[in-house]
Amino acid sequence: MTSYIAQLSDSHLTTGPLGGGPAAGLQLALARVMALDPRPDCVVVTGDLTDHGLEEEYRALQEVIGDFPLPLHLTTGNHDDRDAMVKAFGGDPYYSVDYPGFTVVALDSLIPGSPAGRLGGEQLEWLDRTLSARPEVPALIGVHHPPLAIGIPFLDGMRLLDGEELREVVTAHDNVARIMAGHVHRPITAGFAGTIVTVAPSTWRQAGLLLNSDAPPGYVAEPTGFLLHLVDGPDCVTHTVQVSHAGALLGAY
Repeated sequence: MTSYIAQLSDSHLTTGPLGGGPAAGLQLALARVMALDPRPDCVVVTGDLTDHGLEEEYRALQEVIGDFPLPLHLTTGNHDDRDAMVKAFGGDPYYSVDYPGFTVVALDSLIPGSPAGRLGGEQLEWLDRTLSARPEVPALIGVHHPPLAIGIPFLDGMRLLDGEELREVVTAHDNVARIMAGHVHRPITAGFAGTIVTVAPSTWRQAGLLLNSDAPPGYVAEPTGFLLHLVDGPDCVTHTVQVSHAGALLGAY
């Protein structure tokens, strides 16, 4: 039986005059998720839920999510605040959720005050134990910061700082179907530690593809979207689902 996991990222919800664009982008993406047939088993949002990590931004996020009926698993990004996120949504900054056909593992790579990420030894040990608990079940790991260089120098300077330590943990487990990341605001695929890293596009705006300079890449008017992972036993296939530029059905929630 195939399982379906939607991966959204980098919604950057904020309030005030600049809040309309990010909110509309996330709402449109969630409506597109609701129109998929079949609907996903769950939705994972890989960080930068808000733009400044403020409590009022998490309240705005709650309003946009509204009565969304599918399980929604959130992770922290460098623009988030873990205490404010936990206050708004409960739970822990990093956690796992068991489904019959797969496991979602949500990691917390936030370093307060830094655009780069780090998991730390305690969380990596927890990840090792978590991946060992269901060794025959595919696991999809959600983490905001990509654990390897993706070729955009400005963003490579703020990736996951202990990516090599994550590589060691993941290499020891053959049940990791995907490492789902965000942060870059572009759809990217890379091999890593015997599995695949998928970086999801932003639901708000995309970063430029600046490969030959360490200057900020800026933002470009490319389509918003999300990724859809299909897990069928040992196999995992990923589709890119366009949202802003797609003549597609939208679902209510």
